[in-house]
Amino acid sequence: MILKDIIKDTIDWVLPKDVEDIFITGVTDNSKEIKNGYIFVAVNGYKADGHNYIKDAIRLGASVVVGDRDIKGLDVPYIRVKNSRKVLGGIAKRFYGDPSNQKIMIGITGTNGKTTTSYMLQQILEENGISCSVIGTIQHIINGNKVDSHNTTPGTVELNTLLSASEDMVVIMEVSSHGLAQYRLEGIEFDFCVFTNLYHDHLDFHGTMEDYFLAKLLLFEKLKTNGLAIINGDDFWGEKLQEYLREKKVSTYVFGKSKRCDILITNYNTAKNPFISLNENHVSVKINLPLPGLHNLYNATAAYSVAKMFPIKKEDILFSLNRFSGVPGIFEMYKKEDGPTIVIDYAHTADAIHHMLQTAKECGAEKIYHIFGFRGGRDTTKRAEMVKVSSELSDVSILTMDDLNTEGMEVMETSLHKLQCDYSSGNGMVIPDRTFAIQEALQAGKDGDWIIITGKGIEKYKQNFGLPTFSDKETVVYAQDKNKGDFIGYFDQ
Repeated sequence: MILKDIIKDTIDWVLPKDVEDIFITGVTDNSKEIKNGYIFVAVNGYKADGHNYIKDAIRLGASVVVGDRDIKGLDVPYIRVKNSRKVLGGIAKRFYGDPSNQKIMIGITGTNGKTTTSYMLQQILEENGISCSVIGTIQHIINGNKVDSHNTTPGTVELNTLLSASEDMVVIMEVSSHGLAQYRLEGIEFDFCVFTNLYHDHLDFHGTMEDYFLAKLLLFEKLKTNGLAIINGDDFWGEKLQEYLREKKVSTYVFGKSKRCDILITNYNTAKNPFISLNENHVSVKINLPLPGLHNLYNATAAYSVAKMFPIKKEDILFSLNRFSGVPGIFEMYKKEDGPTIVIDYAHTADAIHHMLQTAKECGAEKIYHIFGFRGGRDTTKRAEMVKVSSELSDVSILTMDDLNTEGMEVMETSLHKLQCDYSSGNGMVIPDRTFAIQEALQAGKDGDWIIITGKGIEKYKQNFGLPTFSDKETVVYAQDKNKGDFIGYFDQ
């Protein structure tokens, strides 16, 4: 592909003839991936500035460099733009043949529920003959092949590569606020955009809830001409979103309890035999779900609202939801005979924790043990509320370690003790070693009790703990074998 066709509409000046006809073999913003004939787009990242690696890229074979700094004297053509991060999306889109316009694209955004909603929707569509790719937090699934995911929303080049490789009819994508704010989705367009909810999270990056909302709103500006926004109208920010979109004459489809909603939630049961009843144009629909919890019923309603836009019979959509197989690391339940119910979940916000613990109560938990921690170097402003919610809704609230990242062990442990002292209502404790914290709860829990472990889901531990395990699930399996490991005895002291 020649350069002039790739950079069309990305610059406002004409390239010399001998430059515009350069043949381009690839696009990247990572100098280590350069091969002969590539365009190197120098982006000022959060850990490194790509402009510092331009000479390395040229040495490795870059034919053209794009950047947003004033740089002269290079051995290859240099194209200066206002924002190279943003331009990267347009370049990748053209190089890969505008892949999002070759698919039915579904983007799902919100603080909580993105993963579960995407997996519910995938199961509905695939069980009814519509093949789906999934791009998201846990993994990327392309043509049935699973690829490890490093970010909820991949970088621009990786995203276009995945879309180009997909032979599936539909692509379901979890869309993060970081991905939107960092222009990772530049050039991508969607047929359906879904808003699940918005709660306190990522304010270390966005600063305020308003800015966090404005980042999410960017997804809905990427709708195709006849695209549809599907919105949780019971969410405060969802109401703001629908008002904004209706002013812009964007088509919306809203679900919730308000009579103004397009599909009305009339009744639900969150515990045994969970269901949610809906009414659309005086036609009743009842979704039966194998997962308890009001949050899961709202996720199912979002998935149903998208699926009904496809040529699938209503009863077939409901049948798929009724047999939903779940998501690894999301409300993943374990129970041995005569033992406690154990739930592993990725929940890492106060709201998500509230839903988890409230669900356990509604399911009749006799005693709730909650184990959780905080990511080092991440949003510290949500920590106090998480401790308060855990203390209010659980019988035993155990603060422990999550990923430390750049935060030191002693600093984090001091922070845990202070949070427990300041915001717990007397039922909290600190067990720094995550594996020992889980082991202790398992030893103390009895039949009828619930042990809720949140924050990691299926993620691997980033540091070593006392037990020879590398994830919460491995720790649960290991600790349930009473012949292995020594119990510390915190609950016996």
